[in-house]
Amino acid sequence: MSGPGGSGAAPAQGGTPVPPPRSNPFRRVQIGLAALALVVVIGTVGYMLLGFEPLEALYQTVVTVSTVGYGFPKPIGSGVKAFTIVLILLGVGTALYTFTVTLELLIDGHMRELIRRRRMDRDIARMTEHVVICGWGRVGREVARYLTNAGQEIVVVDRDAARVATVPYPTVVGDVTDDATLLQAGVERAGTLIAALDTDADNLFVTVASRSFNPAIHVIARARGESSEAKLLRVGADRVVNPQRLGGDRMAAFVTQPHVVDFVDVVMHDGSLEFRLEELTVAEDSPLAGQTLRTSQVHDRTGCLVLAIRRPDGTFTPNPSPEEPMAPGDVLIGVGTAPQLASLAAYAAEH
Repeated sequence: MSGPGGSGAAPAQGGTPVPPPRSNPFRRVQIGLAALALVVVIGTVGYMLLGFEPLEALYQTVVTVSTVGYGFPKPIGSGVKAFTIVLILLGVGTALYTFTVTLELLIDGHMRELIRRRRMDRDIARMTEHVVICGWGRVGREVARYLTNAGQEIVVVDRDAARVATVPYPTVVGDVTDDATLLQAGVERAGTLIAALDTDADNLFVTVASRSFNPAIHVIARARGESSEAKLLRVGADRVVNPQRLGGDRMAAFVTQPHVVDFVDVVMHDGSLEFRLEELTVAEDSPLAGQTLRTSQVHDRTGCLVLAIRRPDGTFTPNPSPEEPMAPGDVLIGVGTAPQLASLAAYAAEH
């Protein structure tokens, strides 16, 4: 994909060449209707200048343009005849053009696509705290699959219309380096933005733009080069992911700890086990605030096992003891079944 100043022939966000922009079929219908309305106005004014009353002038114009041919309500002179000939040529041609492009629009299915697009835009407009995924490449597809399986609302943004047509989620077709595209995706109401574009420069631009529209948004950016990671963090990314590094670490872990990696994959991604890893933030008014794991009886009341506590300063307390206190802002990382985790969430929400 090209940068902000790139041309339309630049590569798309997944490496696919961008096809030439397709003309808007609705524009031709708009032009036809505008021309037809102009002919009616010209005809009405012309007949009025030739001595007709306003209503008679409008009536005669519509009759002439529509080729109904009821005739004139009174005798006419050569001037009226000459004007009528010109009006017939202009009006019939314009009406035929408008009818043709409208019929073509309906036959080609553009109306159905417009209805689908407007329905999708309404769905996006109703979303809040959703995830905006910029780039429908391999990384973007995997992110979307995981998030939708977790019940998260997403909006996919990509500039390749042919590729976006295969996306089964709400989409926006456009260049993400264009502010209007991000606003159409509801970035100002989104909770998270995933910058999964092909180039680090584009990910940098999207990070800055999304942060300017929504200072509270959580930005997770993809980085190809190590030098870009620090830059992305400086311009506002909350997390930076290097897929190449993660892939190398994962391959190395399979050599030293294959069973641990398999277990984490099953718990986090596979779904074949009942157990899940989840995180829960201790709210200011939560009954867990100020208590220890023992006094709150988290495990006895919910069945969840708290594996670690992350403090607001970012430090972890792994395998916390029963006497470990919990404070507002702490993040509990627990493991359990879906009902157990739901029970923990409900317990933490009690007032």
